[in-house]
Amino acid sequence: MNDQMKYNGQDLIAMGCPRGREFGEILRLVNAEPHTPEQVQALIQSRQPLPALEQRQTAAPCQYNISADNDIEKNNVEAVRKTMDVVLCTPVVVEGAVMPDACPAGPVGTIPVGGVVAARDAIIPGMHSADICCSLMATVFENSSPAQVMDAAHNATHFGPGGRETERAVALSDSLAEAVAALPYPGLRDIAHTHMGTQGDGNHFMFVGTLESTGQTVLVTHHGSRGFGARLFKQGMKMALQWRDKLSPTTAKANAWIPFDTDDGQSYWQALQVVRAWTRENHECLHDMTLESVNGEISTRFWNEHNFVFREEQNGSNLFWHAKGATPIHNDFMEDTSGVQIVPLNMAQPVLFVKGERNASNRGFAPHGAGRNMSRTQHKKKMSGRTDAEILEAETKGLDVRFYSGITDISELPGAYKNADTVVRDMDAFSLASVVDKVLPYGSIMAGDWQKNAPWRLKRKQRTLQKKEQQREKKRLSDL
Repeated sequence: MNDQMKYNGQDLIAMGCPRGREFGEILRLVNAEPHTPEQVQALIQSRQPLPALEQRQTAAPCQYNISADNDIEKNNVEAVRKTMDVVLCTPVVVEGAVMPDACPAGPVGTIPVGGVVAARDAIIPGMHSADICCSLMATVFENSSPAQVMDAAHNATHFGPGGRETERAVALSDSLAEAVAALPYPGLRDIAHTHMGTQGDGNHFMFVGTLESTGQTVLVTHHGSRGFGARLFKQGMKMALQWRDKLSPTTAKANAWIPFDTDDGQSYWQALQVVRAWTRENHECLHDMTLESVNGEISTRFWNEHNFVFREEQNGSNLFWHAKGATPIHNDFMEDTSGVQIVPLNMAQPVLFVKGERNASNRGFAPHGAGRNMSRTQHKKKMSGRTDAEILEAETKGLDVRFYSGITDISELPGAYKNADTVVRDMDAFSLASVVDKVLPYGSIMAGDWQKNAPWRLKRKQRTLQKKEQQREKKRLSDL
């Protein structure tokens, strides 16, 4: 056979090519252009399936920086440990840590909120989640009142589903637009433009307060990469699951990884950096619009992310620290840190400005907030018997609390979260970080329960009412 001849399936089998998923692709490649038998053998060898990596028999080491004072908290810690035991058996995982605000975030085997996991030469999309680079930014104003900033921020932002209205669209910077356009994944470009200047829903917020040390007004925003990041996450999970089939079929799907030293790994890592840049610009545009509206001046501004992956070179390999709801305090993780990080608690408690050094307990991270001891649904059931207005008044008395949709979401009120004092106590007890200043609360803006009047919900309600009316009419006629 010479290099001008075509190869068929029997030729490949005779040369040792195993039947399987790669067989057709190898046949296509060897006939796409001339190949010598030696080149074919090399291609077959390069496509040989790698030996499967089995789950670890024992979990990787983990530092638990969390305490429990009552049965609800004890149950929460037990659930966190149970899911981390599975996470830490992932073959590429080296070690883990758990922050004081930890709580489960899905089925057993899913990294919990407040979980930190280091993996060698591997990126695990499920461990940064769909809300990639959820983050916080703080701007300290020189000469603006909290009331002025609160109104201006409310006018500047956009909460809820989808993008901004066309007339309020926010343009990406030229450099960011070019970086987004260069990404090799479909469906990202348009949503990157339409979702700029939006904050979404859930626990995302705008918080206005005064700096305890100086009395200056501070704006703090909390949100992630919106639909732009969510679509990249979907692409990342797709790649990770394909690699899981090749490398470790027994690994939990939530913990499937992309090997960093592959084209997929390199491409995904670069895309994560674009998402990071997008999210920071998203914060900045909202802060800048607020600043412009009040004709204000910046005293200082800084930010930090969670729900992200941080790369560290170690002994000739790459260690990727996955932080699901954990605030990095190790300055080497962040190229643009000010050294001060932001930790919110709840809308009725101060936002903390913290500093810390990496140590054996924190592994370079601190909590990202107050966390939860129960799900949103469980909390709503617990609060039944009181109106939303009564709960809002009791938990936020004296504060300017606004819900963008106009409907209170009691699952985001202070009572839905862990005791803030407990989180601060644990942060100190486990030497995670030190509080260097506080933003005392004036008010906050959140999405609210926009789904209560979502079009699909209203249509379903209308259908139910029509059905009941038809049943009543049928009964009326049958009684005649």
